[in-house]
Amino acid sequence: MYAVIMAGGSGTRFWPLSRRDRPKQFLAIGTERPLLAETAARLAPLVPLERVMVVAGERHAAPIRELLPDLPADNLVIEPCARNTAPCIGLAAALLARRDPHAVMAVLPADHHIGDPARFRTLMAAAGARARAGEIVTLGIRPTRPETGYGYIHYDRADTVDVDGVEVCRVERFVEKPPRDVAEKYLASGRYLWNSGMFFFTARRILEDIGRFLPAMRAHLDAIAAAVGTDAYPETLAREFAAMESVSIDYGVMEHAERVRVVPAAFGWNDVGHWAALADFAEADDAGNVVRGPALTIDSRDSIVHSDGPTVALVGCEDLVVVVTGDAVLVCPRDRAQDVRRVVDKLKARGREDLL
Repeated sequence: MYAVIMAGGSGTRFWPLSRRDRPKQFLAIGTERPLLAETAARLAPLVPLERVMVVAGERHAAPIRELLPDLPADNLVIEPCARNTAPCIGLAAALLARRDPHAVMAVLPADHHIGDPARFRTLMAAAGARARAGEIVTLGIRPTRPETGYGYIHYDRADTVDVDGVEVCRVERFVEKPPRDVAEKYLASGRYLWNSGMFFFTARRILEDIGRFLPAMRAHLDAIAAAVGTDAYPETLAREFAAMESVSIDYGVMEHAERVRVVPAAFGWNDVGHWAALADFAEADDAGNVVRGPALTIDSRDSIVHSDGPTVALVGCEDLVVVVTGDAVLVCPRDRAQDVRRVVDKLKARGREDLL
């Protein structure tokens, strides 16, 4: 098995700590080590670093090499521009297929939290076994609430294969992020899982499906693969990658593919999507406050506080997010943490490059 870690995200919902040059995957957010380093470390017993590929933009090459100094140079794949997950995964598959077209790829985001790494690896191994047989497999998280911020997977438990005690079920369909009333029905039915964005397949299988459902993208990928090892590679990569459609792997391939299975999973997963998510996994005090850096909380509860320097004091506060860096302060209700990206949008509109 090879692991492909997608490390190109911008992390705008973790502003002001997350910035353009050092987004959240390079930060320790509720963890001891930066999220990318955590991701690579939890793979180690199953996928050693020499079989780990990291895909990111040139802007982030330096921090990746800093966090993963033992990553082989050829295993850092640079995207010339941002083009969503289908081109990202397709590029990794095209390059990996030159090494071994039958290699199983575990495609993983760089910035998720996983509380039980041993269980995660067990489920990875089961997913990899089915992928080796030619199927596409994903890990679906057992939902604990009617979440509207995640896509869902409708699955059929009646069509299940057992892999060393792990259930691998047939996917009926992938569904978009639902409104709350629909999410409540999904939760009550017991037939839906959260879409974790983690996928397993051989390089050959995913390239075949890209060719079926995104034929123009496959042509660009073939041109890139043909140029590997030649002087024309940098120019070919830049030209062909930029010409690809910007589309997610879910929309471009998964919603149309056949022989797709899901492993219903529970291993302490969190997508670390915004500041309020820290309450789900980071250590909290007796009042439910998650505090990082110099801070005091008095008669305050259920708040997220992060400071990179100045002492922050909360008195009589509930359900707040307070983040302080050297040049910016964020204050918002916890239930508005998803909207922090709007701050970044407004700063861009005002030309405040110094705060991006």
